[in-house]
Amino acid sequence: MSGDGNTGGGGSGSWDLNAFGDWGSMYNTLGGSGSSTPSTQGSSTSGGYQPPNFDVDAYARPSAPWYSHGLSQIREDYSVEPTPSGGRGEGGGRDGGSSRAEAEAGEEEEDLGRNPYRREETLAVYNAWIRVSYDLIAGNQQSRKCFCEKVSEAYHQIKPKGSRRRTYKMLRVHFDRVDREVKRLCGIYANESAQYQSGSTGADILRSALRVFHDDTAKQFKFVDVWQIVKDEERWVGGVRSSSGSTSKRTKHTASGQYSSGDPGEGRTRGGDPCPIQPRVQIGTNVLAGCFSPGEKQGDGKYKHTIDLPKTAFGLRANSVVREPEIQKLWDENQVFERVTSRNTGGSFVLHDGPPYANGDLHMGHALNKILKDIINRYKSLDQDARKELTPLKLRAKAAKFAKSTVKNQLAAFKRYGIWADWENPYLTLDPEYEAAQIEVFGKMALQGYIYRGRKPVHWSPSSRTALAEAELEYPEGHVSKSMYAAFKLVSGTTSCKLLEDFLPNLGLAIWTTTPWTIPANAAVAVNSKLQYTVVEVHSNSVETIGSSANKEKQIGRILKENENLHLIVGLDLVQTLEAKWGVKLTVKATVTGAELENCRYVHPVESRECPVIIGGDYITTESGTGLVHTAPGHGQEDYVTGLKYGLPVLSPVDDEGKFTEEAGQFNGLDVLGNGNIAVIECLDENLSMIMVEPYNHKYPYDWRTKKPTIFRATEQWFASVEGFRKTAMDSISQVTWIPSQAENRISAMTSSRSDWCISRQRTWGVPIPVFYHVESKEPLMNEETIDHIKSIISQKGSDAWWYMKVEELLPEKYRDQASSYVKGTDTMDVWFDSGSSWAAVLGKRSGLSYPADLYLEGTDQHRGWFQSSLLTSIAANGKAPYRGVITHGFVLDEKGFKMSKSVGNVVDPRTVIEGGKGQKEGFGADVLRLWVSSVDYSGDVMIGNTVLRQMSDIYRKLRGTLRFLLGNLHDWKAGYAVPYSELPLIDQYALFQLENVVKNIKESYDNYQFFKIFQIIQRFVVIDLSSFYLDVAKDRLYVGGTTSSTRRSCQTVLAAQLLSVSRVLSPILPHLAEDVWQNLPFSFTTAEGHVANFVFEAGWPVPNERHLAFPEDDVIFWGKILELRNEVNKVLEVARTQKLIGSSLEAKAYLYASDDGLVSRLVSLCSSENEADTLHRIFLTSQVEILRTIDDVKEDDIACTGEYLIDDTSKVWIGVSRADGSKCERCWNFSPQVGSYEDHPSLCSRCHSVVSHPIPALAAAS
Repeated sequence: MSGDGNTGGGGSGSWDLNAFGDWGSMYNTLGGSGSSTPSTQGSSTSGGYQPPNFDVDAYARPSAPWYSHGLSQIREDYSVEPTPSGGRGEGGGRDGGSSRAEAEAGEEEEDLGRNPYRREETLAVYNAWIRVSYDLIAGNQQSRKCFCEKVSEAYHQIKPKGSRRRTYKMLRVHFDRVDREVKRLCGIYANESAQYQSGSTGADILRSALRVFHDDTAKQFKFVDVWQIVKDEERWVGGVRSSSGSTSKRTKHTASGQYSSGDPGEGRTRGGDPCPIQPRVQIGTNVLAGCFSPGEKQGDGKYKHTIDLPKTAFGLRANSVVREPEIQKLWDENQVFERVTSRNTGGSFVLHDGPPYANGDLHMGHALNKILKDIINRYKSLDQDARKELTPLKLRAKAAKFAKSTVKNQLAAFKRYGIWADWENPYLTLDPEYEAAQIEVFGKMALQGYIYRGRKPVHWSPSSRTALAEAELEYPEGHVSKSMYAAFKLVSGTTSCKLLEDFLPNLGLAIWTTTPWTIPANAAVAVNSKLQYTVVEVHSNSVETIGSSANKEKQIGRILKENENLHLIVGLDLVQTLEAKWGVKLTVKATVTGAELENCRYVHPVESRECPVIIGGDYITTESGTGLVHTAPGHGQEDYVTGLKYGLPVLSPVDDEGKFTEEAGQFNGLDVLGNGNIAVIECLDENLSMIMVEPYNHKYPYDWRTKKPTIFRATEQWFASVEGFRKTAMDSISQVTWIPSQAENRISAMTSSRSDWCISRQRTWGVPIPVFYHVESKEPLMNEETIDHIKSIISQKGSDAWWYMKVEELLPEKYRDQASSYVKGTDTMDVWFDSGSSWAAVLGKRSGLSYPADLYLEGTDQHRGWFQSSLLTSIAANGKAPYRGVITHGFVLDEKGFKMSKSVGNVVDPRTVIEGGKGQKEGFGADVLRLWVSSVDYSGDVMIGNTVLRQMSDIYRKLRGTLRFLLGNLHDWKAGYAVPYSELPLIDQYALFQLENVVKNIKESYDNYQFFKIFQIIQRFVVIDLSSFYLDVAKDRLYVGGTTSSTRRSCQTVLAAQLLSVSRVLSPILPHLAEDVWQNLPFSFTTAEGHVANFVFEAGWPVPNERHLAFPEDDVIFWGKILELRNEVNKVLEVARTQKLIGSSLEAKAYLYASDDGLVSRLVSLCSSENEADTLHRIFLTSQVEILRTIDDVKEDDIACTGEYLIDDTSKVWIGVSRADGSKCERCWNFSPQVGSYEDHPSLCSRCHSVVSHPIPALAAAS
């Protein structure tokens, strides 16, 4: 590699880059600056290397020659045209017509990536830094010491005035860090010697240093376009004048050319060609490790043309922000999704996605949910405020516009996640066809008697003025209510409880409530028949003292202060608790059972009417309160049910806005959640009924839309009678597959205890309840004829027709003459009835789909939402569940396990994760996000954050690097080159066995929806089985075994199988990566059906190969021992390196001794294997291996480094390492006694001589 450039003013010199591997000859000549041109010639002799004498100022001065060279060379290399003074270059400032000085002065924080001048300047500094790096590696202390200061000073002069100070500080910190990294890598913290010796190659050190520099620079200066060029591994290092002084452009390695390093882990090619910049990905522990000896010059590279280096256009950097949308566009333009689905000749698999919920932008929970669904689908495809001013129609139009706009935005985001679906034809609950199907479901339920109208308490939202379903509620933390203890004066007992008469008229029933505003609607006090109750005397002498010293927020009632002979009935188990709570002494006077209290009478504390004591249910306990429950059937479900048994009136003196009505008397017009609540408390205190009021922190239902508290309120509503089909629903639940299994218990409990479903809402948007009311009698008109007629209208015109058409048009012909006697209802259906009807509107209506669905998948909160509403509607209408299987996932938390909150600032936005921004300068891409989804156990809550995402990004890079290695080594592969299985070496057969097992286990995990297991399997397979072993061993025969040799072709046979299988099994999780690999396949793939798979999802799932799985069990065990033995040999080799006995493992000879005769026999057979790929020295990456029969005669002088370990805790294995016999082969770098035996190629071993002298002809296509 050569280039043009001066190193000093007026001076010239030469720099021999071919000496990359040798510190002693790193430089040939390096000129100084100024008028003189000192030159120092490096030497490779044992005398040591003397650093060049040069002026460091030449490196760090804008006026220095390298700076002008840098600008001109950058313009030439990257087509950056010089910009006239006074104007902006291409990609410059925001105002193209302003001068450079004006624009830069006004934009101190301008992104360097958009300014050609700053791009050039920074790259020029980069050029200088690279050149100084060679000095640093060579050990030049002067250069190392001055570089940071000088280059910062240069930048200080280049930058505009407004940002000098900021830039100077940034660069000092930045370059100080780079300098420390270089010093660390070179090991010259305290070493003042000019010559540096290390086990690493010069390229290794420089590569690492450069990585720190340009990665950190990209981060500091927000480079996008130019640094994209620099950060790719096939790039230039810096302009250097060749020894001849001629000028040439920097060498660029094109994307389709050879790896600059020869392979993904070596500092130079084996033919001797230098490789300054390396791929930066790390695949396992050994694939990227240089396997050639450092510190030795390898000649002129005359054999490099015989080396088979990897070649591929598949980039190491994913560049996901750009590349993923390109792949998605490729899929769209070629209609890959449609092609894949159209070729499905088997049965359909239906994963029913819930209706879109148009409530804003997507969050991480959406990403988790949709990506899980997409992974399953892809795998199956392989395996086959002015509200009052709005009229109803205007409001509906506004709501529809908002919903469609939000759905459009959500669809775009889902596409960016890489989600496959029929996006051009989604289903929406506001489509006329959907609404008509929903009316049909409602009609079936109504005609079977499951729909009725009644007055019952429901969750009511005063802020929305509508009834709400349980699934429309949320229970935020921190709600505080005013809880009140009150006494209702008892006026009569019963014949079974005459002892109470002794305490009248000073006896009261003590109740506790967190909703004092419901007291006006009180109709009874309920007790538990099984509990013990007691009459206690209240000694209130010390109440004021205790009350004043207790919680200041407590309010003590007048009854405790003014009533001197007060007796109360409370639960026996609560006496001590109430003493402490009220601050009084309570003395037990008599005990009765709850059953004995039934039918006692008390006076209502507000209206002075008599009310009964009744028997309630098991909801009455002594865990809190008093053991007696204030009962208002109009304001509570349990109260309502209990009231039905006793025929209690359903009082609910509250209007739609949450204010008391005239029925509440003195409280009329007051807000029940505000001043109305306070007024009731004050009233009871005036009537000597309020014992105490205190704040009570508890969970309370809020409207999920308005985020405001709701109330329980009895209103006229439409209900679905769950009791009518509860048993059928419970039976069907047991027939569904629930994942995780405990989900069945949850939905069973919810369904078994569910009350009747309130399906009506007081809204103008939504699907109308198709009912007409008689003007005078208010009786509803709803039968089969009216429902069918309305259904046909809505299917054609949509549900808006209900609002703009007249009654006579909406009624069927039979009733039109009575139109004047009816009005249409204004209630709409619950949104959960909308979504719960999707099985009918989608699965039952669209071609290609089936009912019931194979799978529903949503968050765990949908047990009370979509899962349940779908189940109830389907059971009621058709008598069966709408799904065969249900998967639930947990919620997404931050990486510390806390709930995400905008106020806390811990929200992880999926868009930012994918595309970058908001503090994350570079996006990770959709595939990294998808990889995270696959890595978590979604059955519980999952965590995500920057740390987790960086880990996923590292794993993704390892996967991509491995796939790139496979692609690069198959650049000359054709299917006809495949070696028959019986002729493969054992190591290759074992590799195919491992691969087949991995594919089999991954398929099983896909079928069981256990994606985290797939993540674990593929990670172990790529990092350990492939990168650390098979690919590490394979490099030797791939590169130097001979282009068409059987040993290389057999390895390529395995690599092709690994590439095709891994890319396909990964495709459901990482579709962009898999497709990127597939588009870079150097050969075509034909499926079992005979068609060429142009896209990865057309290839189908890998066909099982039983022969590969039939690899003998004894051999599997043996190869497991070989892997274990290899790890132990590596440990001893590392000791030998530390002791300076060897550098590279190829300089070593390994000795083995085993006490197990059977193991010894197998090891000996490998050493003498006819198939070279199976020989132990190839597996251990040493030059020789010898099996010893005894170690009694082993001398430490002969074998200096030793170790031993136990196999299966029984058989001892001894390991020794010495220097390898013979000389080093110039081509393969193995040591062999045969080197020097061939006159025509004296520097080659026998294998390399055979390859170079007698090229093996191309293999015939395998049958």
